[in-house]
Amino acid sequence: MHYNGDMARQSTATLSVTARGQVTFRSDILRHLGIQPGEKIALDKLPNGRVTLRAAKPAGTIDGFIGLLAGKTRKVATLDEIREAAAAGWAGKK
Repeated sequence: MHYNGDMARQSTATLSVTARGQVTFRSDILRHLGIQPGEKIALDKLPNGRVTLRAAKPAGTIDGFIGLLAGKTRKVATLDEIREAAAAGWAGKK
């Protein structure tokens, strides 16, 4: 497996495969990919038996957004308050 630490330095890492088909990545490789414990790695198959690896960053979905703030506050904002807050946010005001 090849990975680039930065453009000036290239490094090769050799990984062992267990009987169950699993590999363990060294922490420096995970840091380079921006992978935290519990996150996923995306693997893209290329021709000639090659692959690319990258952090699998899920795209946000509307389903994931709906209810995001549910239960976080007891205040109910009116439509006018929501519009004012949105306008202030776009204007860079807090």
